[in-house]
Amino acid sequence: DMNVAHKEIDLTRPKTNQRTAGFTIEERSGFDKILNGGNNIFVDTWRNMHPDTEGCYSYYSYRFNCRTKGIGWRLDYHVVSKRLLDRVIESEIRSECYGASDHVPVVLVLNGELI
Repeated sequence: DMNVAHKEIDLTRPKTNQRTAGFTIEERSGFDKILNGGNNIFVDTWRNMHPDTEGCYSYYSYRFNCRTKGIGWRLDYHVVSKRLLDRVIESEIRSECYGASDHVPVVLVLNGELI
């Protein structure tokens, strides 16, 4: 749970949230360093499998009935090392699930075969 919407594509209203916690330049730059820093060894599995997909979010504020309006943020991630990337079978956001949280489940399925 990074609590950062990494790119503009990861939230409904990026232009009006530039200074909002969870989308500040400092937070996004920090996440960039995790994914692209040093040896560039980590990958956001969902974005890797859905590079251009818009409108899929893992967080919907309870305020203003955001979920029913489709106003959300992708704040939850499965980040893996590039060594594991070929073992990723599925990385999905289960937005059809409802429960006691303002976040929806984010699922990662890996091939468990021993190499």
